[in-house]
Amino acid sequence: MKTTGLNLRHLYYFWIVAKEGSVTRAAERQGVAVQTISAQLSLLDQSVGRALLAPQGRRLVLTEAGRVALGYAEQIFALAEQMQEALTSVDAAQTMRLTVGISDSLPKLIASRLLDAALKLPQQVRLVCFEDRFESLLGALSVHKLDVVLTDRPVPPGTNLKVFSHLLGESELTLFGVPALAKKYRTGFPQSLNGAPLLLPTRNNAIRGRIDQWFETHDVRPDVVGEFDDNALLNTFGGNGLGLFPAPSVLAADVREQCGADPVGAISRVREQFYAISNERKIKHPAIDAILSAMHGQVFSALPAEAPVPPVRKAVKKPASALE
Repeated sequence: MKTTGLNLRHLYYFWIVAKEGSVTRAAERQGVAVQTISAQLSLLDQSVGRALLAPQGRRLVLTEAGRVALGYAEQIFALAEQMQEALTSVDAAQTMRLTVGISDSLPKLIASRLLDAALKLPQQVRLVCFEDRFESLLGALSVHKLDVVLTDRPVPPGTNLKVFSHLLGESELTLFGVPALAKKYRTGFPQSLNGAPLLLPTRNNAIRGRIDQWFETHDVRPDVVGEFDDNALLNTFGGNGLGLFPAPSVLAADVREQCGADPVGAISRVREQFYAISNERKIKHPAIDAILSAMHGQVFSALPAEAPVPPVRKAVKKPASALE
């Protein structure tokens, strides 16, 4: 259990002590003698050339070097636990695990459609999904906690992370509202939007700036009554009649069915893009490869598998059946 002079058993005991806050509690948890753990910590300090823990009263606290080491230990042993879970739960001949990060700004129906191709593979796929902010998901992907991230934006230029963006497709946006609001603001659109109650993504969302620019171009000033990080929450409030809200035009039938909302008008030339981000330029995971392959003519129009972002000429072709 050694790697480049670092003994992982020593590191493991350090990790346990850091979490428990004392050698005694760590020894009780591991069922070993206090002296055993103390000796392991001493050997770890010798191998890294500095103290990682320091006494403070009856407790042990992390030194600055210890805080750095703990960050790496958390990643190492979280991955080890995931590996153990995968090996325990997977029938090696029949089941394939796909761990997916879904950006909180990505429409959940779009995510569902993207993953549908993986679930239709002949080999059984065990799907594990996590939703989080874009930046957090990229970090998890870079240390291989995730197989792929589905999101509405590419990796920003200049990033130090060795991850790659694959453009899947895009859709124009439409403003929707419950029937009373839709009827009121549809006539004279888009000038009718002056003073209209509006729900929008927050300004850190990839699409928000383009929506704001569209309003400026058409010289309209709606009343923004709510801003949301989470796309599903935005749709929920829109379905409750708080205001008009944007959604991909391809989901019009689903927005009507699930939110009880009707189209008001298209936000013309404003398109939301959808990406898969992976650790590899050339996809090797069969389930991710199935997702990318399915984009060619099934859910989205055919697009290059790689982004740097080329122009996309066609929008999503057909609506899906449910909106979350």
